[in-house]
Amino acid sequence: MNDQELIDRTLQGSAEAFGELVTRYQDRLYRHLLVVTGQAEDAEEVAQEAFVLAFQKLPSFRGQSQLYTWIYRIAVNIWISRRREKSSQMPPQSFHGAAFIEPQDTGPCPADRALRAEQVVQVRAALSQLSEEYRTILILRELDDCDYETIAEMLDVPVGTVRSRLHRARLHLKEALERTLGNESCELL
Repeated sequence: MNDQELIDRTLQGSAEAFGELVTRYQDRLYRHLLVVTGQAEDAEEVAQEAFVLAFQKLPSFRGQSQLYTWIYRIAVNIWISRRREKSSQMPPQSFHGAAFIEPQDTGPCPADRALRAEQVVQVRAALSQLSEEYRTILILRELDDCDYETIAEMLDVPVGTVRSRLHRARLHLKEALERTLGNESCELL
């Protein structure tokens, strides 16, 4: 059953249909939020709140974007609101284990695996130095392979803004990697 059929059934009173939508998108939303928030507990809470709000606002969903994009935007707005409520700026979050899904290394050489693990740590450290705005846009484009238009919808900004932020995010990531690596060449990008 496609999203629109499940939405229609939900609007007709079927909680099970909405449950199926939640099941379909909860893991993906949680993974995105984990990267954005840097904390498993925050990601869980924001995802839960986003689905509750999406259920309440489902009659206002016009279908001009994909359902996941709409739910993601709700989640981002919730996270932004939470951040604004805090009086002080949160320190940059460190990234641990579950925040990133690492590609499996099939190289036979243990030295290659050790080098790859070190590079992952270095990229995580560099990402943690970026602002949430830049970190989010990089994750959406580079890890989730979202196109510019989808990112623009998700972040509620023009496509040109996506392009310029992505460019600046890549520059900041490169600078952060160079700081992390010292004088070594920055071949990770």
